[in-house]
Amino acid sequence: MQVFLSYENSDKEFASALSSELERRGLSVWLDNKNLLPGDNWSLEIGKALAKSQAMVVLISPESMRSNKVRQEIEYALGHSSYEHRLFPVEVRPTDEVPWILRKFNILRGTQSAAKISQTIADALGQVA
Repeated sequence: MQVFLSYENSDKEFASALSSELERRGLSVWLDNKNLLPGDNWSLEIGKALAKSQAMVVLISPESMRSNKVRQEIEYALGHSSYEHRLFPVEVRPTDEVPWILRKFNILRGTQSAAKISQTIADALGQVA
């Protein structure tokens, strides 16, 4: 199963660690800094990745919640049935700017290790697959 990892550049280190742990658990992770190349049409490639993915992890931080790119990726996931029960918000740093719709989800806390978070996500995906 491919997981799309949505995050803002300020959270790149956490995104990379979480991506590695998810892949260690057998999931394929689409991460922009690993999959986008200079010269690529980034909007087109991100759109293809969103269409191909079956789950999304969105990293929540003050910067990501102000990012139009992250908000558009969240909207995409919320609007497509292939992501139903497969959207996982992870709070990296607290912010009051979390959209109301994400507050309806079980928000995982980034204070846990990437290994623990990845295990929770992998377990949940095993239950809905």
